Amino acid sequence: MADNTQKIGDLSVFPFSLGGNVFGWTANEAESFRVLDAFVAAGGNFIDTADVYSAWVPGNEGGESETVLGNWFASRGNRSDVVLATKVGAGYPEPRGLTSSAIKTGVEESLQRLRTDYIDLYYTHYDDPSVPVEEIITTLDELVREGKVREIAASNVSAERLDAQLAFSTQESLARYIALQPHYNLVSRDTFEGDLADVAARHGLATIPYYSLASGFLTGKYRPGTAVDSPRSTGAAKYLETERGQKVLAALDDVAANHATEPTTVALAWLLAQPTVAAPLASARSVDQLPPLLASVDLKLTQPELDLLTSASD
Repeated sequence: MADNTQKIGDLSVFPFSLGGNVFGWTANEAESFRVLDAFVAAGGNFIDTADVYSAWVPGNEGGESETVLGNWFASRGNRSDVVLATKVGAGYPEPRGLTSSAIKTGVEESLQRLRTDYIDLYYTHYDDPSVPVEEIITTLDELVREGKVREIAASNVSAERLDAQLAFSTQESLARYIALQPHYNLVSRDTFEGDLADVAARHGLATIPYYSLASGFLTGKYRPGTAVDSPRSTGAAKYLETERGQKVLAALDDVAANHATEPTTVALAWLLAQPTVAAPLASARSVDQLPPLLASVDLKLTQPELDLLTSASD
C-alpha cells in the first residue's frame, strides 16, 4: 500500500478513517479487536468514535465504543501509534450540548473510557446554537492548552456558525478547527457542497465525510429484490427507490468493472478525489469488510470516471 499519508494540522493520518460506531454494537469486543488489529496491520492509523456511541441500542448507555477502544489500547500498548478522534455534544435521547461545563465533563468521561490522557482530534459532534461561539471556542482552547486535546474539529454545523467560530479563533489567537466532518457521499452531495464546502476550502479545513457509503447503499449490496441482514438496511434501501440511486449504482458498477474492484472502493475513491477531502470515514463490523475500504486509498480514478460518477449523482 502506497505511503500517501495526509497532514491534518499537526496530525499525520492514513487517508481512510475507521469508524468506531459499530464497536460495542454490531461488533462485540472480540470482533472489534480483530477489526482494529487488521486495520493497523494494513497501515491504518486514523480511528473515529464518539462519546454517544452506541446509546441508541437497547441496554446501552453510550460510551460503549470508547470503552472497547480503551481496552484495545490497553491490551495492545499502541495508543501513540493511533490518531484518535472522538466527539462531544451529542446525547441520547437528549443532546449533551456544548456549554463549557458539558464539554469539560464530556472530555473527562471520554478520556477515562479511552484509557488515555489525550485525544488527538476532538469534534463538536452537533452544533449548539444556544451557546455563543465565544464560549465553545474558549473552552476547546482551554482543553488544548491543558494537553487533553491536540487538535479540534467540527461536525454537523452550519456554514454561518462554522465561519463565525473560525473567525473568533483567528481574532483571539485561540485553538482553531482544522477539520470538518460533514454528511457527504455520492447520493448526498447537497449536505456538504455549496456554502459549507466553500467555508472549508476558504479556511483550509480538511474534510472527513461521514455516511461515506450512505448506510451501506454504495457498497452495491442493495439491489432490487434482495434482502440484506443489516441494522441499516431500511436507511440504505430507500435510495433504491430513487432515479439518482439507480444511476449511481450503474455508474459504480461500470467503474468498478474497469478496475476489477468493488463499488465500495470506487465510492470512497470518488470522495477522496473531491476538494478538501482528506479521509473518508466508514466502519467495518468484521475483518472481511475491511479490504474494499482500505483499497480506496490506492485507487486513482480517471477524470472521465470521476465525471461519470458525478454526473450520475446530479
